[in-house]
Amino acid sequence: MGRIVQAVLPARMGTSFRWLIGSSWVSNLGDGIALAAGPLLVASQTSDPFLVALAGLLQRLPWLLFGLHAGVLADRVDRRLIVIATDLARAAVLAVLVAALLTGSVGTSVVLAAMFLLGTSEVFADTTSATLLPMVVPRADLGIGNARIMAATITMNQLIGPSVGAALFAVGMAWPFAVQIVCVLLGGLLISRMVVPPLPAPQGQRRVGRDIAEGFRWTWGNPAVRTLTLAIVTFNVTYGAAWSVLVLYATDILGLGPIGFGLLTTVGALGGIAGTAGYDWLERHASLAAIMRVGLIIETFTHLGLAVTTTPWVAMTIMFVFGVHAFVWGTTSRTVRMRAVPAELQGRVGSLYSIGVFGGIVAGQALGGVIARIWGITGPFWFAFVGSAVILALIWRELAHIAHADETALAG
Repeated sequence: MGRIVQAVLPARMGTSFRWLIGSSWVSNLGDGIALAAGPLLVASQTSDPFLVALAGLLQRLPWLLFGLHAGVLADRVDRRLIVIATDLARAAVLAVLVAALLTGSVGTSVVLAAMFLLGTSEVFADTTSATLLPMVVPRADLGIGNARIMAATITMNQLIGPSVGAALFAVGMAWPFAVQIVCVLLGGLLISRMVVPPLPAPQGQRRVGRDIAEGFRWTWGNPAVRTLTLAIVTFNVTYGAAWSVLVLYATDILGLGPIGFGLLTTVGALGGIAGTAGYDWLERHASLAAIMRVGLIIETFTHLGLAVTTTPWVAMTIMFVFGVHAFVWGTTSRTVRMRAVPAELQGRVGSLYSIGVFGGIVAGQALGGVIARIWGITGPFWFAFVGSAVILALIWRELAHIAHADETALAG
């Protein structure tokens, strides 16, 4: 057992890193439970498609409304305290929701308000918790650290959590949210055990608008991070377009039912787990530039493969490989960015990156629906293939500089 713990959580990375990973796993379990229980709760209150869609929008909208402000706060205030405070706020909202469910006084308006408040607190918690890793882990170990955090996201948020959430909801509507309260509070407790170095004291009088502008200027002024951010936005547009019709693709093109669609997405998550097992070896034996280039090639040809195949097992193989890539790319891009960005700017630059991720996906989803209506279900996959190929050709040479963004930052 000791060898396993040492391999997963090396002692050289410190006790604070282990507290952070523990918090990440517990918090992702709670988020995964909500991922299934939230939509089920909304559907139990209303069958209006607009209100069902609105619930999802209210969870994403806070990123656009408060994402930049969350970054500013993370760069100004003790980051541990922010995460603890937002976890307490989330627990309070969930407690009110559970009380309403138990007393039978819940309604659509209560559920929608809870979704928005939970989404808002999650923006501040996620933005700030992402800045803690580079504060407690040496630069050389950031890849391993990010791999462990991504493993928590895949395992707990995408695989285990939703299944637990659906099962608990079947027992009683309040149960999944009560369990989520425990997860949130435990996650905050583990964060409180961390020892984090203080941030550099800000110079002069600070204003929110000026701090946001500084984050924009730094991101745009660093060629590597600028290219990385633009790449993630544009590739998420193509990804969002293709994945917006994935359920229709699974049922109409592959001939799979609801269970088959679930299996298709589960195979992608299993690919992510395979990526977690091999990331340490991959980082030791391949350059970051090679990892990123091969990954984006895989993503580009994933869209082509899905566009041309009508065979379920071929599509599932493609999804498994894509799952490996998605994990490796996510881990590598986070590591490159964390190594390049100064500690006092991690919150603002990270929030810009997250807004780009969500904004790209939302724009792609809207575009994918239009394309599918005009050119059919496979249309978005062809669009994603061509778009990804063009973007990759444009940034191919720059990927070498992106992979060494930390060296550029240190030289500056």
